Formats: sequence, structure tokens, C-alpha cells
Amino acid sequence: MTDDTARADVNAAQSLLRPVAGTMSALGPGVRARAAALLLRRALERGLDDFWQGVVPGMTRIGKHRILCLGAYTDRETARRCYLIWSALSTACHYRAHELPPGPSEIQGRLLEVEALLEALERGPTVPYAVTAPPSPPQNAGRPAATLPAPGRQPGRTVPKPGPPGRRPAPPVIGDQ
Repeated sequence: MTDDTARADVNAAQSLLRPVAGTMSALGPGVRARAAALLLRRALERGLDDFWQGVVPGMTRIGKHRILCLGAYTDRETARRCYLIWSALSTACHYRAHELPPGPSEIQGRLLEVEALLEALERGPTVPYAVTAPPSPPQNAGRPAATLPAPGRQPGRTVPKPGPPGRRPAPPVIGDQ
């Protein structure tokens, strides 16, 4: 895995989901599952931080964009799985009075997926990347662009904007009627 702290988070989530036999737990299974989901999401975010630290260090500060930009540096399946698992864990972390808490078996499945994702992220980018300079400004920067009318059109005349689909535009008002 990528980081000792990410590994510690995954191990702590595992111990919450499957407590040692014979121990009395003061927390119910739903609370333990929600706490494990929080630990797993944090482990995934730390794995993403480590991944981006090796590619573009500035991406570690940009929250959800880390996941959205992942497809450009890894295969699409890894990026898709990362987004889906992060979203599912985020949903499981939030308390809602009208919903049941996540089940330990559901979060146990997410734990296995997080472990697989952390290993995939540890391998680093699969798509070759190059750090490029920002594009240079155009030669006529600061000057307004010259506009030529389209062929067959007279300059100075405007084209009415189309309305919403299924509606006809209002007829033009001609004189005082």
C-alpha cells in the first residue's frame, strides 16, 4: 500500500468491522460500519494524495478534482472505480435520520475495493505524462479581433435567437396596431 497511515486506517476499519471474538463492543454494528467507512475514505484520500504527490504535487490541495482528473493518468477503470467507491463511502459516512446506517458486510466489500485501489494507485501513473508549459498568448493580444460578416449577410443586422423547442417566436410588432 502507499502509506503507513493509509494502511493503519484500513486495519482500523477492519478491526471495527470484525471485532475480536469474545470482546464486548459498546458500539452497534451500524455505528461501527459508519466509522469504518470514514476510515476507509480517509485511507483512499491519503492514497490519492500520495499518487498525486508523485505526478503533480499541486493536485493534493484540490479536493474532489483529484479523483476527476485521475482518468488522464491511470486507466479509465481505475479512475471510475475510485470515484464510485469514494462517493459510496462519502454517502455511508453521513448520518441521515430517515435512512438505515450502512451494514458491516457492505463496508467490508468496500474495504476490499479500497485495498485494491490503493495497490493500483501505488503502481503510479499508467499513462505517460509530460509536464508542459502554459500556452503562449496569441500574437494579437490586446487588440480586438476583426469580425467579418458571414457570406450572404449584411453587416449590422442581427439574427434572432431561437426560442425554447416547441414554441414559436412572437411575431414582430409592425407600427401601431
